[in-house]
Amino acid sequence: MPVLPRLRALRDAALLTQDELAEKAGVAVSTLRRIEAGYPARVSTVRNLATALKVRPQELMRPEE
Repeated sequence: MPVLPRLRALRDAALLTQDELAEKAGVAVSTLRRIEAGYPARVSTVRNLATALKVRPQELMRPEE
């Protein structure tokens, strides 16, 4: 279960709110909030979030610069 350190930065860059990204990715807003707070995500959730953000899943898992 990966941690996604760049999720919030990529969401902000895409000009999406948590509610908007959750809807696009098909995940609950509470799940997205937990992931952004540092909780690990399921692989399927990582894929869904990456697809919604139009990035590769690896981009979400890279350490922040």
